[in-house]
Amino acid sequence: MTNPTSTTPTTPPPATTRAGRREWTALGVLMLPLLLVSMDVSVLYFAAPAISADLRPSGTQQLWIFDIYGFVLAGLLMTMGSIGDRIGRRKLLLMGAAAFSAASVLAAYADSAETLIAARAILGIGGATLMPSTMALLRTMFTDPGERAKAIGLWSGVMTGGIALGSVMSGILVEHFWWGSVFLVNLPAMALLLILGPVLLPESKDPNPGRFDWLSVPLSMAAVLPVIYGLKEIPSEGWHPQYVVSVTVGLLFAALFVHRQRTSASPLIPPALLRGHGFTPALVLTLISAFGMMGSAIFTTQYLQSVLGKSPLAAALWSLLPSVLIGVAGPVTGALVARGVRRGHVVASGFAVSSVGYALLALTGTDSLWLVLVAAGVLASGVVMVMSQLTDLAMSTAPVERAGTASSLLETGTEFGGALGMAVLGSIGTAIYRHEMPSSAPAAAHETLGGALATAARLPDRTAAALLSTAREAFTSGMHGVAIAGAVILAGAAALAAVTLRKIDVSEK
Repeated sequence: MTNPTSTTPTTPPPATTRAGRREWTALGVLMLPLLLVSMDVSVLYFAAPAISADLRPSGTQQLWIFDIYGFVLAGLLMTMGSIGDRIGRRKLLLMGAAAFSAASVLAAYADSAETLIAARAILGIGGATLMPSTMALLRTMFTDPGERAKAIGLWSGVMTGGIALGSVMSGILVEHFWWGSVFLVNLPAMALLLILGPVLLPESKDPNPGRFDWLSVPLSMAAVLPVIYGLKEIPSEGWHPQYVVSVTVGLLFAALFVHRQRTSASPLIPPALLRGHGFTPALVLTLISAFGMMGSAIFTTQYLQSVLGKSPLAAALWSLLPSVLIGVAGPVTGALVARGVRRGHVVASGFAVSSVGYALLALTGTDSLWLVLVAAGVLASGVVMVMSQLTDLAMSTAPVERAGTASSLLETGTEFGGALGMAVLGSIGTAIYRHEMPSSAPAAAHETLGGALATAARLPDRTAAALLSTAREAFTSGMHGVAIAGAVILAGAAALAAVTLRKIDVSEK
């Protein structure tokens, strides 16, 4: 017997019209929540010492203050994308903005670690509503392929730049105000969204959504959260059984989730969506690009602070320089698209550029500030080229009524890819570091560069200098290994993109 909902309902495509001032103004409004959601990933970097001094959280509570936002965000993306398709993306966006604002106030004035953890969890819920809603609304507002590609390119650039900006904003605010100000900065932007959103943003939703599959919600969270948790812990803690078990349990629930989607009369993620022309390749390649981006970020950040000795704020300010190249990547990609360059060629070129960024990183020494910054900029520029085109491809392929679901799948793939990159490449770098460190080194110094820095602080100057020199050389060697692995993986992704996307033209929608 054929499942009547095994295929996504087809609707006539909307007429292609040029976007006007209203749509481009609305795009600017949509960039506000996107920027804040991405900034909140890193906004606590410099506020952590002040929070610890004020709220005195335990070690476990401090970890949850940092991690609960990302965990809740990743776990609810698919659910919120489906809900937005059902109740309306604009409605969900505005509800999320209100929740994000309320949680920001709660976080800013939290008087205990428990309150701050709860506020960060609510921020994660709000963030999970905002991210897929903004992308789904872009799909609705920009029906012209060229304009949609340009809008999505801007979306990708803001998303990439927001993470770097969050740490800098945190440092500046904490230096001049109290730690709660890093949350209150969300309020003006969210207020503007709540005021202008109902006027500028169109409402859109699936006219025939079917019944909501409530069982898929806990299954999706049980699939995502253990895997993300395990992959994020492995780089720092190693391949301990508890993290391997966590990933394994998540994968088992993922299998159950996939089975549920294939057999449910009204699935949360319609299998037909993955069969759309180009959607699955876009999803896989998006995961690989996030793998490369996050895998490099953990090493370049440590390099600036622990190898070059920059203060956290100085390191964050230096890390903004690669954004100059990121700003160039978007317009260049748009120009290539406007000239009719095939999508597969653009994506493959982006992966090749990122691979070159990793190759440059493999040439660094222990005093290569500018080379590291250039390498990071080249790598990130390639990722922006890739992400903008893959997002455009996936959203163009997905039916309008499933735009929120499609966007949430892409964002979930990005979360998985980033966590996987940190786990795999982080483990490679750590293994090389430990191999390069002499067995006679103190145990803490043999484990990590941070341990070497802490150990050196308690040693005589000459002994400390020798230990730090050895540790920094070992870390740089580990970064070289990561860079070579990343370059090979992204070069392979370039070939994969050229093959899987070769028949997909940029004008398809």
